[in-house]
Amino acid sequence: MVLVVVGVIIWNFSTKFQQHDRPVTFSDFMSWADAGSLARVEITGQEIAGVTKANETFHTYAPSQYDGLVNKLIERGVQVRAKEPTASPWASLLYSWAPVLLMVGFWIFFMRQMQSGGNKALSFGKSKAKLSSSSQKKVTFKDVAGVDEAKEELLEIIEFLKEPQKFQKLGGRIPKGVLLMGPPGTGKT
Repeated sequence: MVLVVVGVIIWNFSTKFQQHDRPVTFSDFMSWADAGSLARVEITGQEIAGVTKANETFHTYAPSQYDGLVNKLIERGVQVRAKEPTASPWASLLYSWAPVLLMVGFWIFFMRQMQSGGNKALSFGKSKAKLSSSSQKKVTFKDVAGVDEAKEELLEIIEFLKEPQKFQKLGGRIPKGVLLMGPPGTGKT
């Protein structure tokens, strides 16, 4: 969606900068028509673009309730060409609502980031992952000294997790959890 909005904005600006004709008021346009200084005009909806006999390009907008404009121009010898408006109502709706929807989307995104706590509104993209090094020494049960009963119980839990069918035949149930106690850094995880 963002790419579509950016594309529409770029297209809109590029078409605006391609027009090298100067804007004139409708009353100036009508006075040129009365004076006979218009060569040709192209009417697209309410927009009027044209060329004077001095080869100057211009554009203006006609009032919506102005009747008889085409007849008046033809009587003055102006070559009139009418075109159907190319902009669809959907495009104009997109032009008008896209910036508002984009702002609302950013606002909702930042509000959700701020609600997650920890002042994380602008911390998106920062990974919390840590690089695990294979050179770290791995601790096994052979390296652990101390209470042999605790080691045996942990080995039994590991065996149950690897082969639960063996214990389920004897009526064993999956434990809800295991509570390991000890000071930090002693390998409880």
